Amino acid sequence: MARYIGPKSKIARRFGEAIFGADKVLSRRNFPPGQHGNNRRRKQSEYAVMLAEKQKAKYTYGVLERQFRNLFEKSAKAAGITGEVLLQHLESRLDNVVFRLGIAPTRAAARQLVSHKHIIVDGNVVNIPSYAVKPGQIVGVREKSKSLEVIDAALAGFNHSKYPWIEWDEQTKSGKYLHVPERADIPENIKEQLIVELYSK
Repeated sequence: MARYIGPKSKIARRFGEAIFGADKVLSRRNFPPGQHGNNRRRKQSEYAVMLAEKQKAKYTYGVLERQFRNLFEKSAKAAGITGEVLLQHLESRLDNVVFRLGIAPTRAAARQLVSHKHIIVDGNVVNIPSYAVKPGQIVGVREKSKSLEVIDAALAGFNHSKYPWIEWDEQTKSGKYLHVPERADIPENIKEQLIVELYSK
């Protein structure tokens, strides 16, 4: 199962955003990495801007190139605005839903919980992070995993009302995926139209 395992703070500094979760290095060095990172950079080309936006989306959701392109092609064939549909597909991934539910502090941690069989969908264990959760399905923590400290710590004080497309049940430690989120509800700072233009070239 492919995933990005390289330096994360370096990537966060490149985009100037904590795309992997809270990153203390950004408060100390809020400029791109490298010898000339703190100097004024020359203006990026149009292609470079589009490419950077695609890379940011990939790193944010923890998806590698082939899987990302497959999702884009699937989105292009679907009804609706391609860029928005792409983000909706990414938001519907099981690892992302687990992250949105507050069960894990980051998407990488959510991916690990899914891979290690701590997560159930409609009562059945699913260990595929890219599994597409459908509206109406219930995602929760496996019974024998509910006492895990990492899950308790992540859920402590988590504000579930931030994501109106998910309904959380504290007693069962599970959440219902009510509907696919609207673009306006997705908080990620991604200019999806640039990604569409990049793949359209």
